Amino acid sequence: MPSKKHILSGWLRILSGLAVYSFGVHLTIVANIGLAPWDCLGMGIAKRTPLDYGSAMVLIGVCAIVIQLILRERIGFATLFDAMITGRLTQFFIDISPYPENHSLWLGIVFMLFGFLFIALGMYVYMSAECGCGPKDGLLIAIGKRVPKIPIGIVEILRWSVVTLIGWMLGGTVGIGTVISTFGAGAVMHLFYTMIHFEPRKLRHRSIKDTFSILFDWG
Repeated sequence: MPSKKHILSGWLRILSGLAVYSFGVHLTIVANIGLAPWDCLGMGIAKRTPLDYGSAMVLIGVCAIVIQLILRERIGFATLFDAMITGRLTQFFIDISPYPENHSLWLGIVFMLFGFLFIALGMYVYMSAECGCGPKDGLLIAIGKRVPKIPIGIVEILRWSVVTLIGWMLGGTVGIGTVISTFGAGAVMHLFYTMIHFEPRKLRHRSIKDTFSILFDWG
C-alpha cells in the first residue's frame, strides 16, 4: 500500500502534469487556426443555452464525471485538481503569452502539434500518479477499457470526432485547426505513448476514498 509520503509526492506530480497539460492547451489556442473539439463543443453549448463558454466547459466536465461513475470508474484527486485549476492555468499562460497573434497557417500547425505533444506529456505525468484522470481524460480511459484491442490514440480520434460533430451541430466554429486537432492529437498521443511504452488503461487509480483511507488510516 502506498505511504502518505507517496500520496503527497503524487499530488505534486499531478500538479506538475496539469501545468504541462495546460501549457499544451495554451499552445493550441495560440495557434489561432480553429477551435479544438472540446472548445468547439463548449462554444456550441454556449450558443444554444444561457451558459457562457466557461460554464459550458464546467458542464461538460461534470457530465464526463457522471458518465465515468455510471461506468463504475474511480474518481480520484486528479479529477478534482483538473476541474479546479486546469482552466485557470491555461488562462494564466494566455495572459503571460509572449507570442503576437498568429496569422500564419503553417506556424499555427507547428504550435498545434507541439501543443498536442505537451498535452500527451502532461497526461502521462499526472496519470502515472494513479490518483485518477481529469474529467475528459478519464472519459477517454473509461471508453478505452471497453475496447482494449483498439490503440488508445485511435480511441481518442474517434472520441474527438464525435465531440466535434456534436459541437458543429450546435453551432461551434469548425476550422482547419479543428480537423488537425481531431486527428493529430490522437496520432501524436499514440506515437508518444508507444515510444515511452506507456499504456494508461493498465494504471490502477486510487479513488478519493482510497486516498483518505491511506492519509488518515481509515480501516
